[in-house]
Amino acid sequence: QIQLVESGGGLVQAGGSLTLSCEHSGRTTSTNGMGWFRQVPGKARELVAAISWSGTSTYYADFAKGRFTISRDNSKNTMTLQMSSLSPEDTATYYCAAVVRGSTQYKTDAKDYDYWGQGTQVTVSS
Repeated sequence: QIQLVESGGGLVQAGGSLTLSCEHSGRTTSTNGMGWFRQVPGKARELVAAISWSGTSTYYADFAKGRFTISRDNSKNTMTLQMSSLSPEDTATYYCAAVVRGSTQYKTDAKDYDYWGQGTQVTVSS
């Protein structure tokens, strides 16, 4: 069993920055790829960024490229999403997710993720 806890969400003005953190506990040695997703009411959850177990391979959704940076520190059991140049369109609940099955590579399909955090709200005002 793995527990994921997000933090760092909040209210920020357009153009501002936020850093989200995800702390995972439990059987962390079995954590493989991890990712950040986001969801707004009435819409499907979408992948923001994903990272392999080693941290050497990353994936970004087109809207995140050049603005967001995903990273992880396995020694601290944490994953981070640095977000900059935020716009109101980035307003959503952001979720941390982890894969424990399969390879150590990242996954881009939400269905491949085994554990999810409770989410942290990010609100960007115009």
